[in-house]
Amino acid sequence: MIRLLGDFDLAEEALQDAFAAAVERWPVEGVPANPRSWLISTGRFKAIDRLRKTRREVGDEADVPLELSDTEDYDVADDRLRLIFTCCHPALHPDAQVAMTLREVCGLTTEQVAAAFLTTAPTLAQRIVRAKSKIRDARIPYEVPSLPDLPERLASVLHVVYLVFNQGYFTRADLATEAIRVGRLLVDLLPEPEAIGLLALMLLHDARRVTRTTAAGVLIPLEEQDRAQWNQEQIKEGVALVRRAFETRRAGPFALQAAIAAVHAEAPSSAATDWSEIVGLYDVLLRMEPSPVVALNRAAAVAMRDGPEHGLALIDAILARGELEAYHLVHAARADLFRRLGRKAEATTAYKRALELAVEEPERRLLERRLQEL
Repeated sequence: MIRLLGDFDLAEEALQDAFAAAVERWPVEGVPANPRSWLISTGRFKAIDRLRKTRREVGDEADVPLELSDTEDYDVADDRLRLIFTCCHPALHPDAQVAMTLREVCGLTTEQVAAAFLTTAPTLAQRIVRAKSKIRDARIPYEVPSLPDLPERLASVLHVVYLVFNQGYFTRADLATEAIRVGRLLVDLLPEPEAIGLLALMLLHDARRVTRTTAAGVLIPLEEQDRAQWNQEQIKEGVALVRRAFETRRAGPFALQAAIAAVHAEAPSSAATDWSEIVGLYDVLLRMEPSPVVALNRAAAVAMRDGPEHGLALIDAILARGELEAYHLVHAARADLFRRLGRKAEATTAYKRALELAVEEPERRLLERRLQEL
């Protein structure tokens, strides 16, 4: 429908009208032989009606194509992955590609997408509106890219899949499972090091799924998780994929993050983790992809290797640069380090600030528990 009409919002409205018509007519007239074609055809006419009622430009019904073929042959066979590739158009800014795809294709709320980008919902909404306007005004076609055109869209597609996985990490196991499924399809379609690295990263994180929260829904920190319950088959597959990505000598940020996750997954305990190796991997990642979030994760690893006071100094430096002030995890990490140093008053203040900013309920419950323990 988007391809027919060239407009996200109009396609969504038209399809809703078509479904409403189906609910009314199919029980009386019977389900048509080709429900998909019926919905698209009905949606097309509903869209033309909407355009005329709002006096938007529509010269003739022929201006809107009649239908899409049911037998179109695509290089990307999966419907969801095909739509993600279609929406990640290189004419748009990468952030706009990812934000719009997450909101319109993957079903995340504006608030969820905004949290992933560490911004506000109104700012994110405006970004999506501008992206849609550019598509409409520049007449950017909604066409499924062919195989040779896929690599230039891969980075944005991987980012979309990773953020969908992250959204499902705590409360939506179905989203995490779907992200892994799509990740496997990507590796089959484009076995690039970063696609392999992303799949490895998701598998290694997902291997800890059953140990991440208590029965009451409280987040369990990594050092407190029961490693005997981790999914060893997923860990084995993830580690093998990390090796495969690094063997190409073109490992990127996802492969590096997967390598860090592999070190954690193979360690018998938090104390026995090779924190020097993890810090070294973060050093490489920070050079490759400088970001305050990576710097925060590195600071946490330094705290485990060298002591909490060293990690705290690094986190304070991040905040002094005006970065991550509204990010709950920076305050949670800072609070944990204060707690380890026995500085209870400062830990309490930091935990309260993290709690003000946290959205996911499992994280909020852990923060509340930490406050009670002080």
